[in-house]
Amino acid sequence: MLNVGMIIGERYEIAGRIGSGGMADVYKAKDHKLNRFVAVKVLKAEFREDMTFIRKFQTEAQAAAGLAHPNIVNVFDVGEDNGVYYIVMELVEGITLKEYISKKGKLSVKEATSIAIQVSMGLEAAHNHNIVHRDVKPQNIIISTDGKVKVTDFGIARAASSNTISSNVMGSVHYSSPEQVRGGYSDSKSDIYSLGVTIYEMVTGKVPFDGDTTVAIAIKHLQEEIVPPSEYNSQLPHSLEQIILKCTQKSVDRRYNSMAEVIADLKHSLIDPDGDFVNLVPLSNHAQTVVISGDELNEIKKNRYGDTQPSYPPQDEEYDEYEEDEDGDDYDDDYDDGRKGGINTRLEKALTIGGLIVGAIIICILIYLIGQAAGIFTFGSKNKENNKPKVEDTSDKNDEDAQVEVPKLVGKTVEEAQKLASDNSLGIKKAGEEASTEYEAGVIIKQEIEAGTKVDKNTMIKYTVSTGSDEIRVADVVGETQTDAEATLQDQGFETKVEKEKSDSVDIGKVISTDPGAGESAKKGDTITVKVSIGKGDKSVKVPNVVGQKEADAKEALNELGLDVVVESGTSSSVDIGDVMKQDISAGRSVEAGTTITITVNTGNSSDNDSDTDKKDDNTSTNTSASGTWKCVGQQIASPPGYKGGEIKMDLAQEVDGEIQAKTILTDEKLKFPYSLKNVEGEPGVTTGTIYVYEKVDGEYTMLGAYKNLKFEQVD
Repeated sequence: MLNVGMIIGERYEIAGRIGSGGMADVYKAKDHKLNRFVAVKVLKAEFREDMTFIRKFQTEAQAAAGLAHPNIVNVFDVGEDNGVYYIVMELVEGITLKEYISKKGKLSVKEATSIAIQVSMGLEAAHNHNIVHRDVKPQNIIISTDGKVKVTDFGIARAASSNTISSNVMGSVHYSSPEQVRGGYSDSKSDIYSLGVTIYEMVTGKVPFDGDTTVAIAIKHLQEEIVPPSEYNSQLPHSLEQIILKCTQKSVDRRYNSMAEVIADLKHSLIDPDGDFVNLVPLSNHAQTVVISGDELNEIKKNRYGDTQPSYPPQDEEYDEYEEDEDGDDYDDDYDDGRKGGINTRLEKALTIGGLIVGAIIICILIYLIGQAAGIFTFGSKNKENNKPKVEDTSDKNDEDAQVEVPKLVGKTVEEAQKLASDNSLGIKKAGEEASTEYEAGVIIKQEIEAGTKVDKNTMIKYTVSTGSDEIRVADVVGETQTDAEATLQDQGFETKVEKEKSDSVDIGKVISTDPGAGESAKKGDTITVKVSIGKGDKSVKVPNVVGQKEADAKEALNELGLDVVVESGTSSSVDIGDVMKQDISAGRSVEAGTTITITVNTGNSSDNDSDTDKKDDNTSTNTSASGTWKCVGQQIASPPGYKGGEIKMDLAQEVDGEIQAKTILTDEKLKFPYSLKNVEGEPGVTTGTIYVYEKVDGEYTMLGAYKNLKFEQVD
C-alpha cells in the first residue's frame, strides 16, 4: 500500500486510496507534469514476482493506452518504479452501471438503449485497434457525474487471462460467452455476447442465467436457451428484444458481425421500436444447443478450480471497492464423489433404464394406434361405424372451444385490458402511443383486431394508448432566470427562443413574459418566445471570469447579468472537457446589459504542441528576481459542483521558473459563494494561476473542482 505524498514515476504524487480489488489498488494522484489529477492503478505485491504475468500486464496496458475515445476510460501511462508496477488512467467521478441498476431496479428502454449505444461505440473503437475486452459487464462500465458512459479495464482483463486458466469464468461468469466458458478462442463476438447480457440486465433488472455455483451458471450458458427479456418486462419493444437475442446467440455465426451493426440496430430501434428489422440467421444443425459431455464438464471444473497453474483473482473494478460476482467458495464438493467422468454413474443407469421404459411405452402406443385403425381393437364395439359420428362431433366441439371472441379493449386502461384479455385466454401487446382529445392519457384508443372477432386462444392483440391531448399548458416562468425558464419549458417538450427587452421592474436576467403566455395551450415542439430583462438598458455590468467553469454554470452566470451567450468549441489540455477554455470579453470589463459574449468550450484533447502552449499560457513563469505584491484582483469563483456547505480548503498552483509551486491559501473555513479572491496573494511576477477547492467530508478533504486561468496583477 502506498503512502499519501509518495511520488512514483517522478511525477505522480499519491493523494489517497480510492478503491481496491483482487489484483490492484487504485489511488488518486496529482500529475505534476501536466498539473491534473489522475487515477493510478498499482499492482498488488503478491503479483510482482511473476515476470511473465507482469510482462503481459504491461504489454496489454500499453496497447490500451493507444485507445482515445470519449466512451473509454483512457490509459495515459504505464510504468515501474522500484518494483511498483502501475497504470495511470483518466480519473472519472461517478458510479458503475451495476450500482446504477441496483438503485433503479431496471432502466427505461430509452436510457438502456442510450447507454448500450455509448458502450458499443467504446467497444467498437477498441475492436478497430484489435483489442478485445473479454470482460464486458456492468461493473466495468462507469456513468460519470456529467452523464457520459465509459468502459474501463481495456486490456487488463486480457492480461490477467493470458496467464491464468479461463480467468474470465472467475467473477464474470454471468456475462461470459459460451466459447469463453468452454475455454476456447474468444474474439470481438465474445464482447458482443457480454454486451447482450448487460443490456438484458439493464431492461429486466436481472441476469439471464444464475445459479448456486459458477459451474452451474457456466453450464446454463452452454445448454439452456435464454428466457426472452419480455417475459420480465412486458413494455420492452420488439426490436430491442430481438437485438438482445441476436447478441446472445450461442453460436458466434448467428451473432452480429461487428459492433457497428449493433450500433446501427440500436439507433434504428429508437426510431422504430416495434419494427421487425433485426435479421436473425436461421438456426442450423451445428448451431443447435448441445448437451455438454462429462469430459467437457470436467474441463470446465478444471478451468475454474484447476491447480496445475496459478489461479489469480479477477482484475479490480474502477475506483470503488466493487464486490466480486463470486465469493470464491469451494464448489468441488458438488461434483467430487469419485466420479471420473463428471456425471454420477447411478444417474447414467437411471437415464438408460428410463430411456428403455419410454421406448417401450412409445412402441405400445404405436401398436395400439395401428391395431385400432385396422379394426383389431374394438373394445366391445361391434360396429365401428357407430363410433365415427361421435369422433366428428368431438372434433367440431374442440374446434369451437379452441377459438374465443376478442373483447372490446378501447376505452379501458392497460391494467383493465390485461385482466380482460387474460380472462379470455388472450395476450396483449403495446403497439404505440398517439395523442387523443377523446381519451385520457393511459387509456387504449384502438386495437388491432376488432372486438367480436373470433380468434384462436393465446392470440396476441396489439393496442395503441392515448397520450392525452397533444396540447400542453405553458408553464409560468415569469420572474425566473433565463436558464431555469428555458430548462422548464424544454422539459415540457417546447423549443425556446430568447429575446432581450428593457424593463424598469424586472431584474436583469429574469423573465419578463413568454409568448404564448403562461397557462395558454401549445403543442409539443412549438417554439416559446422567452422575453428576458436587460434592465433599463443603460446599466453596465462587470463581466465575470468563467474560464474553467462548466458550460452550463458559465452560461447561467452570464445570463443572470443580462448578457447574451454564444458557445463555440475548441480543444485544450489546460481545462477539463466540457469546461470553458476562454472568453472573448475579458473578466472585469464593464459592458452594457444585452451585450453578446462568446465563450469557447473544450470538446477534446489537443495535440502535444497545443498542450505545451496552453500550459505556458495558463501558468506564465517568471524570474526569481521579480518583486512586489501580486493579487487576484476583481475576480470571484462560483459555488463548486457538489458543495454541501462544509469546511473548505483552497490550494493555489502557479508555474514559477518552469516548475509548478503549490501552497494552501485557506483551510477549515466555511465560505459563502460566489467567493471573492481579492485577498489571494500569488507569486511575484506570475500573471495566472489555478485554485483547487476541497470540502471536508467525514474528516477528510475531497476535491470539488479547479478554477483555472485566474489572473494576478501587481498591487504595490
